[in-house]
Amino acid sequence: MALLTRRGAEPRAAMRRAGELGKRTEYLTFLLGTDMYAVPIGVIAEILKPPPITEVPRAARQILGVMSVRGRLVTVVDLRRRFNLPETALGAKSRILLVVSAENDPVGLLVDEVVQVYRLADSEIEQASVLGGEQPPHIAGIGRPTGAILILLDLKPILEG
Repeated sequence: MALLTRRGAEPRAAMRRAGELGKRTEYLTFLLGTDMYAVPIGVIAEILKPPPITEVPRAARQILGVMSVRGRLVTVVDLRRRFNLPETALGAKSRILLVVSAENDPVGLLVDEVVQVYRLADSEIEQASVLGGEQPPHIAGIGRPTGAILILLDLKPILEG
């Protein structure tokens, strides 16, 4: 009977801790190399395995090409190129995060691997200034859930640039 009482108390304690942290926002995390990035999950419409991508002549360096998703053309942005990271070939864990931009045009963001969803409280998010110096406009902040450091991205400058 004591075991049942203790088990019932654990969920209540977790709920109380969650209440103390306040409102939480869900972030989808992904890898680019060894760095973990995150975007609010609400901006992601779909996660896709990379289909065939057609190169676009004379496109900006960060544009990998275009792909067709259910009959719609989607521009694919290589985030490694966008962030000036070393390029790698598509791997088995590579994914495309489908985002619908403000103009209602779908954009795909190529990432190395989707990791998981974190629910972050405001107290677990720090300003980008903690990194020191002036940060690029696409870095919205740093998430610090237990056991991880996440670079939080603002997709608007990425999609506009």
